[in-house]
Parts: sequence; C-alpha cells; structure tokens
Amino acid sequence: MSRLKFEISLSLDGFVAGPNQSVEHPLGEGGEGLHDWVLKLEVWRRAHGREGGEVNVSTEVVEEATANDGATVMGRNMFGGGPGAWGEDPWTGWWGEEPPFHMPVFVLTHHDREPLEMEGGTTFHFVTDGIESALEQARAAADGKDVHLAGGAEAARQYLAAGLVDEMWLHVVPILLGAGARLFDETTAATPLEQVRVVEAPGVAHLRYRRAG
Repeated sequence: MSRLKFEISLSLDGFVAGPNQSVEHPLGEGGEGLHDWVLKLEVWRRAHGREGGEVNVSTEVVEEATANDGATVMGRNMFGGGPGAWGEDPWTGWWGEEPPFHMPVFVLTHHDREPLEMEGGTTFHFVTDGIESALEQARAAADGKDVHLAGGAEAARQYLAAGLVDEMWLHVVPILLGAGARLFDETTAATPLEQVRVVEAPGVAHLRYRRAG
C-alpha cells in the first residue's frame, strides 16, 4: 500500500502560519518567512514554471520528500476561497491556471463541488465524507505511488490523530511567530514517531520522522 507522506514548514514555536490569516494574507502576519528557504530553490522555481534559483542541501531534501508522489490531499483552508458554500464564482486555488501539483488533488470540504480540471494534469476533487474517504480515493488515484499530505494544520492534525500518517517531514525555520495556526495540539500528543533523519541547511533544519510500530 502507498504511504501517506506529510511535509510542512513551521516556526520554532510550532506555528505553520502567523496570526490574522485572510484571503489577502493567507499565511498570516509574518508567515511568509516560513517559506523563504524553499522559494529560493531552483527545484521549487522549476516546478512553478520559473527560471533560476539556488541549489543547496535543501534541494535533495525537497526532491526526496516529493519523490514517488501520485496524488495529493489538502484541507479546504489550504485550497482557499474562504469558508462556507462555494458560491456562483467558486475559488480555483492560489496557483493560477496551471497549479504545480500535476496530479490528482483531493480537497477536504463540507460543501459539494464538481471536480475542477486545470492545465498541466492537476484535477481538484472535493471530498465531503471525511479524511479516510479522501485518503482512500487518493490512494486509488495514485495507483501504487505515495500520497502527499500538503496541509494545512487542521488537516494534518486530523490525519496525525487518526494514526494515518506514515512519514512526516518538518522544515523548521528559525523564526518565532508567537501566535497563528499551530501544528500540534492535544489531539496529536499520542502519535508515536521514530526519527529517521536530520539535515541542516541554509535557513532551515529538515526533520524526518516515520510512524513507529
């Protein structure tokens, strides 16, 4: 069976976004700094249709963390568009006409919506019957490859609490946000983990864990 792999950038004090998130500021106040390390990388820029960029220790980490992915799962907040029903002119995501996923993406939501087919091989499927159903559909679409859990924090906590995450990459950035969207809480406290790897890189430390037992 394919693995469910989760990766996310977070601050030293455990936040994956700053306070006061909005459509205009999806990562909240100060949250953009969580991703400075990856936005500079050639591997990230290439995936987003851009040129240039750096090659450093983080390059191998990003390539390894996303290798063998066949489908993606994400929460409604990460897909964006605000809460509630989708409306007459529904949100199509933060990524423009050609999102960087190039695979099926399963979005957790409480509101029905037809699949959204984008350029470059990305199709967003909107799942209303829970995290297990989204994972089952994603694994079927991945056809033996891994499923990538892209976040955000609420979706990650649900999968961690349910014991469904097989592997986790935490990209820890040396900033303190003080408030915002916290990754871990009391629901994830009993999650058994085994450390696999620690990598020091410019502006970030990469921590890799897998489910113990």
